[in-house]
Amino acid sequence: MEIKDEKFVSWSEVKTILDKRAEEKALGYEQKNASEHLKKFSKLTTTGVKEIAKELSEIAKLKERHISIITNLAPQDDEDLRVLFANEIINLTPDDKRKILSIVKKHS
Repeated sequence: MEIKDEKFVSWSEVKTILDKRAEEKALGYEQKNASEHLKKFSKLTTTGVKEIAKELSEIAKLKERHISIITNLAPQDDEDLRVLFANEIINLTPDDKRKILSIVKKHS
């Protein structure tokens, strides 16, 4: 199998996709597990995710992968951000961190 394209998708979008598929036919084991996980841990609506992603895209240092991580986990403080970016090669200034947290808090 050849991968032709890759796109980061938010948890809320995945939850919506799985809900639609569940209406059409029975979900497989892995899909059921993913759906249950998303119902427990997906904090934001699809609309909220899109608004956050739009505002976060204005921060030049953030790539699509970073925005996806932020929208999926909705960090609430500096410690959450530090954990999210612990393995990333990105240097966020205190001002960048404040912007990110204020954007997330505004939409969650």
